[in-house]
Amino acid sequence: MLPGFGPTGNDDGPDRTVAPGEIDLVAFDSCGEAIDEFQGAALEQVGPYGLPGGPRTIMVDMLESPMAADATSGAAGRAAGAPADHSATNIHESGADEPDLVKTDGRRIVTIAAGTLQVVDASSRTQTASIELPGGENTYASGLLLHGDRALVMMPGFGPVRPAADTMPHHGDDGSRLVLVDLTGAGKIAGTLAVDGAYIDARKSGAIARVVIRSGPRLNFPMGDQPESPAAATARNRAVIRDSSIADWLPHFELDTPQRSTSGQLVDCAAVSHPPKETGVSLLTVLTLDLDRELGTGDPVAITAGGGTVYGTANSLYVADDGVPFDVMPADRPGQENDAKQRTRVYQFDTTGAGKPRYVASGSVSGSLLNQYSLSEHEGVLRIATTEHDRRCCAEEGQAPASESTVSVLAKRGDKLVPIGSVGGLGKGERIYSVRFLGDVAYLVTFRETDPLYRVDLSDPERPRVTGELKITGYSAYLHPLAEDRLLGVGQEATGRGRTTGTQVSLFDTSDASKPRRLAQHHVAEAQSEAENDPHAFLYWPAKRLLVLPVMYYQRDAGGEESYALVLRLDGDSLTEVGKVSHEVDGSEVWQRNVRRSLVVGDTLWTVSEAGLMASDIDTLTRQAWLPFD
Repeated sequence: MLPGFGPTGNDDGPDRTVAPGEIDLVAFDSCGEAIDEFQGAALEQVGPYGLPGGPRTIMVDMLESPMAADATSGAAGRAAGAPADHSATNIHESGADEPDLVKTDGRRIVTIAAGTLQVVDASSRTQTASIELPGGENTYASGLLLHGDRALVMMPGFGPVRPAADTMPHHGDDGSRLVLVDLTGAGKIAGTLAVDGAYIDARKSGAIARVVIRSGPRLNFPMGDQPESPAAATARNRAVIRDSSIADWLPHFELDTPQRSTSGQLVDCAAVSHPPKETGVSLLTVLTLDLDRELGTGDPVAITAGGGTVYGTANSLYVADDGVPFDVMPADRPGQENDAKQRTRVYQFDTTGAGKPRYVASGSVSGSLLNQYSLSEHEGVLRIATTEHDRRCCAEEGQAPASESTVSVLAKRGDKLVPIGSVGGLGKGERIYSVRFLGDVAYLVTFRETDPLYRVDLSDPERPRVTGELKITGYSAYLHPLAEDRLLGVGQEATGRGRTTGTQVSLFDTSDASKPRRLAQHHVAEAQSEAENDPHAFLYWPAKRLLVLPVMYYQRDAGGEESYALVLRLDGDSLTEVGKVSHEVDGSEVWQRNVRRSLVVGDTLWTVSEAGLMASDIDTLTRQAWLPFD
């Protein structure tokens, strides 16, 4: 058995909502056993279009299945002196930094634009380096982590390590690259690790980054212009599976550093663990990278699981698999015959120390997750908010889906995450739009036509209970805690029938546990904000009581889009608009001027777009500098 990976129990509890699943993990004894298990699992799932979730089956599902009724659109070297007081990336848990498009240490600002890593000295307001990333402007970089004089850049969708004309990646997991950049001097690339599979997420504590990759088999399921019968196509695909080798199932890598270049199989068979009673066809691999050292292959450990919601604390990493295809929101899933029995499986890893993570426990709950904010570790227990959907009931247009949400509490018992309490029945006919766990309290927003904000008391984890509820139009997609029993919400206003009408910011008073209430609201008609979907785009600067978020809306009369950073101030129990910061500058395309992030260094508010960085006075918003990217 793989060191650190042990079996867990599989006793089902009595509660239908939070009964644990049989998801013990054991290691493969050999590559022969691994290929037998992979092939056996695939043979049970394969159909005329290949494996579920593969590129062809996703295409067929999109063509044949209706979408859900409630879906909504929804410095090169260190500058002298101490770093200025500065904001940090808006993250979920202290001690677990998250990748984002821009980072600052108070001396330098590092951001990604047009396939380059741009470095700016915050004090002199000058660009000091522009480091081209592999692939240049034709590639996409999703985020970076900053540690001292080094940055780790995540680049998904880079193409497979082992390209082959006759294979297709499962789930579209088409390869990713991790690029380590040395920021000293003129800056240079210190190493590149390319891996088969999709980059999911990462967390960093100190110098140690944990990166999660999802991969699947690379198999050729041919499909002609006029395929034979479904039975014949399935038989042909089963033959493809039987002819596969272990190399078709495990991800490969290519590593390039100034010291060496090497390639091979990323994960050894013995480093893969799976439930003893079932083996999936997807693989989640956790890499451990020390940003103070030369880039390596990350001492990987892997589990046979799909999904890929990542939640991290300073000492734990959780990977959740709710069975939802990676590119489909829980509320937008095509109809599933057994949707009512969907479960979210959660795997906990111990990430204390600098070594590879150690698997410690696993469990499951009913329903699907919204995002990482649906999970919270607190005082030795794990809290999870999920929504159960049963779309079998709702074929008629306009009929509400049979759905409800639940908050479950799981405790670690040996190497099991065991349910000890739950409260359900929240938002019937609706789904979760935002969650925030704050100590012994959880706040949930569900929505279909109105926005119930629920307050859940978790002080007794075995007996969680709803203590308050507020119903208003619209919804909050992100909740941000403030001091003195205040909560900020960013989302959409809506009509009484649930039609969204534009970005809204709400200030809630939560001092009365039984009667939360909204104190103030700011509405931008026909607008959307990236902060609604990505909390990294949200900035709150307590020293000035300033809230900054990107806003984009379509100007019906002018026939174009407008984008800016909206700056609001909390004045007592009211929200006051301070102004807007836009990147309307010559020489850039409209899409490049979309403000995506904001940060504070000293008395300067910096806003970030693909076109460049703008420095503004934090009090007056007067422009101080414009740094266009080359």
